[in-house]
Amino acid sequence: MAVEDHKREAPSSVRCMVLTISDTRNIDTDKSGKIIIEKLTEKSQHRVNEYKIVKDDQKRIAEAVKLGLTDPDIDVVLLNGGTGIAERDVTIEAVQALITKEIPGFGELFRMLSYNEDIGSAALLSRATAGVSEKTAIFSMPGSSGAVKLAMDRLILPEISHVVREINKEE
Repeated sequence: MAVEDHKREAPSSVRCMVLTISDTRNIDTDKSGKIIIEKLTEKSQHRVNEYKIVKDDQKRIAEAVKLGLTDPDIDVVLLNGGTGIAERDVTIEAVQALITKEIPGFGELFRMLSYNEDIGSAALLSRATAGVSEKTAIFSMPGSSGAVKLAMDRLILPEISHVVREINKEE
């Protein structure tokens, strides 16, 4: 079956959880979380069933993601923030411990696009990642608004429904 056929069979709307990882942002100042929500709901037909800001703490991040993984009303968990290489950036460690199938192309393509379109060689500092756990897709992207726009517009939104279809298809 061709990719176009897969996409035709994909759900037109997926149910999402948005997590912003930050010690400094709140609901009022979370520009990147708002961008994700806007792109999911206003620019596309997807639903945001849960939105939280989580402190930069590996245990708290893992607990928040696990809530999404066990919620039957969540198909995709989207995280932003905590993907760098600073000591307090622990989102990737929390997420990778939960992923059962990695989607390495997401991080690879994100860094390539970042390099080509935005930040040059500093793209190598990004640890953006994606994978699957508990029949739920997980996308973890940097927290800057530019990175969120790039990830959502160029990678996540074009494939989010397709990813959910593939996770849930029966053999």
